[in-house]
Amino acid sequence: MDDYTCIVAITPTCTLITNVIFLNIKHNTMKKLSLVLFICASSYIVSGQKSDETPYMTRSFANAAIKNIESETSGGNITITSVPAAEARVDVFVWPSNRRNNESISKEEIEKRLQDYDLTVSATGGTLTVKAKSKKQIRDWNKALSISFRIYSPREVNTKLSTSGGNVTLNDLAGTQRFTTSGGNLNLEKLKGKIVGVTSGGNVKINNSDNDIDLTTSGGNITAENCTGKMKLLTSGGTLRLSHLNGNIDATTSGGNVNAEDIGGEMEAATSGGNVNMRDISCSLDATTSGGNIDVGIKQLGKYVRLSNHGGNIDVKLPGGKGLDLKLEADKIKTDKLANFDGRIEDEEINGKVNGGGVPVTIKASSGRINLTWQ
Repeated sequence: MDDYTCIVAITPTCTLITNVIFLNIKHNTMKKLSLVLFICASSYIVSGQKSDETPYMTRSFANAAIKNIESETSGGNITITSVPAAEARVDVFVWPSNRRNNESISKEEIEKRLQDYDLTVSATGGTLTVKAKSKKQIRDWNKALSISFRIYSPREVNTKLSTSGGNVTLNDLAGTQRFTTSGGNLNLEKLKGKIVGVTSGGNVKINNSDNDIDLTTSGGNITAENCTGKMKLLTSGGTLRLSHLNGNIDATTSGGNVNAEDIGGEMEAATSGGNVNMRDISCSLDATTSGGNIDVGIKQLGKYVRLSNHGGNIDVKLPGGKGLDLKLEADKIKTDKLANFDGRIEDEEINGKVNGGGVPVTIKASSGRINLTWQ
């Protein structure tokens, strides 16, 4: 097979088509050498960015057979959306870091400031690399750039993404997705596979996704809807909003509320200082709060119910006519009539079996009351 060397030459024009020279060197004999030069236009187009919707640069990767994406930027957003392989491309957006009211800068000024950055948009061996990194510490923030990427790739792709200040948005991907941002939001839609994401200060939204989900934010809220599989959702200071989930769910917040609706499978939920509010629950449930109230409506019992509160009240509604092993402790307990109950009933404790026993229901309010009703 012939050997090919590709030489890319870039010239500073307003609209640029990169010239590529292919050198085809074929050795027929030791004394014979042929050199054939081909000049062709690649799909590398650079133009002055005029608005938020006009990319500074677009590059096509229609024939790159992309399987992996590695992307990093210091101040912008990273967005990846699935498209047919023939439509794969990267749009690069460049803005001033201190822009206000969609303030723009000239193409000439962008190119001048870009001299302080290493910008890489390339594909090799099925890996698409899209990165922007400053060559040195930029002390004048007014001269810094925010460089964002919109990547359009085949659906079956693995990603490794990092941005220090922007958002990460992923839509309709299947594979292993790993991504971090120091201050932005995570917006995730229709993902399938292993999903691991971290933001230090932003919100997290995930919809219509499944398999293995692990998402963390240090200060924002987490919203998860219409997801299945194994889920680990952790926020240090925000609220958890969970709806239409089914799987093995671990949801924790250090300071916010836990709001859940239509949950199936098995769920462990905890908050250190907020309330727990749940409706239409059909799962095995373990929920705790250190300082708030718990209000839970269970539509269908799972393998167990465990509710614990160290500073507030607990209101729980259980399906009637079921076999239960009840164990309740609180400063005061109020309950509807216990039919077919065998055990001990006191103001501060109920311990016994309902309808011959069955699903263990353990509820403890250390400094509050328990209100148990049936539906």
